[in-house]
Amino acid sequence: MSDSVASPKEAVPRLSSLFSRTHLPGTVMLGGGVALHAVETYITATLMPSIVRDIGGLPLFAWATTLYVAASVLGSIFIAVRPASVSLNRAYVSGALLFGAGSLVCALAPAMEVVLLGRAVQGLGAGLLVTLGYSFIRFVYPERLWNVATTLYAAIWGVATFLGPTIGGVFAAGSAWREAFLVLIPIAGLMAVAAPRLLPSGEDDGRLAAGAPFAQILLLLAAVLLVSFAGSVETVALRGGLAGAAALAVAAMLIVERQARARLLPNGAARLASPLARIYLVMLLLLVALASDIYIPYFLQDLHGIRPLVSGYLVALIALGWTASAFLVAGLTGRAATLSIAAGALVEAAATGLLVLLLARHNPEARLAILVPASLAVFGMGFGVGLGWAHLVTLVLRLAPEGEKDKASAAITTMQSLGSAFGAALSGVAANSTGLIDPGGVAGTISAATWLYGLFTLPALAAFALSVSLVGRRP
Repeated sequence: MSDSVASPKEAVPRLSSLFSRTHLPGTVMLGGGVALHAVETYITATLMPSIVRDIGGLPLFAWATTLYVAASVLGSIFIAVRPASVSLNRAYVSGALLFGAGSLVCALAPAMEVVLLGRAVQGLGAGLLVTLGYSFIRFVYPERLWNVATTLYAAIWGVATFLGPTIGGVFAAGSAWREAFLVLIPIAGLMAVAAPRLLPSGEDDGRLAAGAPFAQILLLLAAVLLVSFAGSVETVALRGGLAGAAALAVAAMLIVERQARARLLPNGAARLASPLARIYLVMLLLLVALASDIYIPYFLQDLHGIRPLVSGYLVALIALGWTASAFLVAGLTGRAATLSIAAGALVEAAATGLLVLLLARHNPEARLAILVPASLAVFGMGFGVGLGWAHLVTLVLRLAPEGEKDKASAAITTMQSLGSAFGAALSGVAANSTGLIDPGGVAGTISAATWLYGLFTLPALAAFALSVSLVGRRP
């Protein structure tokens, strides 16, 4: 692997390369799967208040996300442990059909319990589609385009961050939340029909030779459900206990994984001495730190007098920063790419720490002298992750042993889900334990913001320390 950017004789791959006649079918299908999941995520978040007002179920509000995340993790795992007779493009058909079926259940739901069932089916399909986006990269594109393909996914999420709430707001304003789900069904159906024609089958890599890793799967799902519970309960002690139990479940999964014949992760990924394990851990830590953004709209509204809609779009600067930096460094390779990972972790840590000074203060007049640098720090959180994410994905695909590429791809999606779920739950524990609820008010909110963003610089700094150990590695 080269130690710098592409040589002068070899042009840096461009995003337009993904849309050449050769690669266009694969790009449409893979990008479409990610887009379907990304846009739907933000549409549903915007629609949930309308759904509750129409059919009730406020106590079950948080479970619409909890079950979706848990099911998406299960979907991502299936790609790694699926029977050898199930090709990648057949799995894609299943993912699209499940997503469409879940959308239909949500559209017809007479009660919140049925919506939750639909969300679980949607999540299972989404987990398949997003994981397949990574799994198919090595079959659809030459290696020089892997970084660029991952950059495209970042761009899709950036667009979805702005587009999803807008679309959801249109349907919510007209009390047409059922129609918002119905619109997704023909799109998913079209993708299911097109997948066998536009995507390669994907090679058989000898999966399930030693059986399925059921123990690891159960422990991982238990961790996701426990951490999701932690994010929805009100008692601080119970939040901490559930988050701790989730961490223990992950630790138990890793212990079982090291000794099992049937493994869930690629060889070596459960041992910190392995570079592949450190790459996954960097991914997890970056997203744990980023998940502290769930409280940014609240702090902007409560401390800075920002309207809800404006605060929502200010948080979207995170996705914009991720997309912008992903394009900026897409052409880096070798040592330059791993240095970009380390620099990104450091940028995320610095931006998160700056929110202690810029967001954790009373600014009821919404003075721009404070809000502008605060917005730049929010942008910087996403910018830092984007500097390294595509290169982390590429390293996973290159370092994973032959015959375990699907496991490696599935683990990327699993790390995303775990990082976001753990980060959100721990954010709740940190904020509610440091003044947000007791004493509350302006003083309590400032205290909570100070502690939250001070503490959440630590995962990003840990990611920086781990990423430094990757500099100079040659897969």
